[in-house]
Amino acid sequence: MRIALFVTCLGDALFPQVGIATVRLLERLGHAVEFPEEQTCCGQLHFNTGYQRDALALARRFVDVFRDAEVVVSPSASCVAMIRHSYPYLARRADDETLARDVETLAPRVVELTELLVERLRLEDVGASLEARVAYHPTCHSLRSLRLGDGPARLLRAVSGVELVDLPRADECCGFGGTFAVKNPETSTAILDDKLDAILESRAELVAAADMSCLMQIGGGLSRRGSPVRTRHLAEILVEAR
Repeated sequence: MRIALFVTCLGDALFPQVGIATVRLLERLGHAVEFPEEQTCCGQLHFNTGYQRDALALARRFVDVFRDAEVVVSPSASCVAMIRHSYPYLARRADDETLARDVETLAPRVVELTELLVERLRLEDVGASLEARVAYHPTCHSLRSLRLGDGPARLLRAVSGVELVDLPRADECCGFGGTFAVKNPETSTAILDDKLDAILESRAELVAAADMSCLMQIGGGLSRRGSPVRTRHLAEILVEAR
């Protein structure tokens, strides 16, 4: 399969190792990965803060860049949710029938990494190995928008050496929510504190998630507490070869 990687603006700027791990994992599984250099942001930041004209322009750019891809994979549940669920709304609001048709054709081919592995490729054991006690944080977009279910957890359980521990109140938000964390810092921090308490209660050595934004929020909170618990994207764990 020829796979186009949408690395996301956050991945490009702050988590380049996640994009690298995604490419290495998919290539190890026998797939050809392309990286269209014209890609930019999916527009989620603009959309969520009311700048829908700017988000529309980015939606059009995304469609132009990826329209010919067999499948587009991204290591970000939130960005995939933006493309699949919000692009159709933007096209309808702009009364742009051409864009609406293009989005309808492309959106089903845009998938989150673990969704590709478990649901499209029917894989759970990808040949990974890591000795660690891992807690999985099911991010809001992966849980509620993409409805990934237990797919990510099944991938983690299949990693040799991983002990997947229960995370109390796992379905609760980490408090990031994009600009929500900036505009409502007190509420964001209070939600984060509950998540950090749950992580420490689990006695995990590592926290895994399918969204870099949540890992940034959780990792920052753990660092400020002086905790030795680390954060890793699922791609970084799954690429650890036996």
